[in-house]
Amino acid sequence: MKKNEFNHSLQNINLFAFDVDGVFTDGRIYISDSGVESKDFHTHDGYGIRKLIETGVEVAIISGRNSAAVEQRMLDLGIDNIKLGCNDKVLAFEEIITKIGIKASECGYAGDDTLDIPLLNIVGLPVTVQNAHPEVKKICKYTTIKTGGHGAVREICDLLINARKKRQEE
Repeated sequence: MKKNEFNHSLQNINLFAFDVDGVFTDGRIYISDSGVESKDFHTHDGYGIRKLIETGVEVAIISGRNSAAVEQRMLDLGIDNIKLGCNDKVLAFEEIITKIGIKASECGYAGDDTLDIPLLNIVGLPVTVQNAHPEVKKICKYTTIKTGGHGAVREICDLLINARKKRQEE
């Protein structure tokens, strides 16, 4: 994809959805001896999400795992569209865009593993992280410089925020 086409794709995104494990986190899951799960989130990513929401871009979380830690973190960030424990990420995504009233072509998604490929194939802007599975990297229009859990979400947010600013200046 040429740079102008990519910038145009960025400017037309009205919703961006993220996977969690491997994108918001480094993919590791911490479970205590008592069975309590915890996650490690980067504060820069959280700030990027808040700033992205301020620009008017809807944000969604679509994850195959159910996690109280994830739900709490995403609610703290002001994300309303949270789908956890999804067996079918495409179905979860379609429920979100139907509720909002937008087309898949106006959306982006960041995923990191082969389970994400069906959803990455239907959005207008498929994105992945540096440490993603090679099959995922092949189909995405953008691969972050940062790895999942280490600022990749912030990198995506900054791209979208800057594209939105540029669109408003035109």
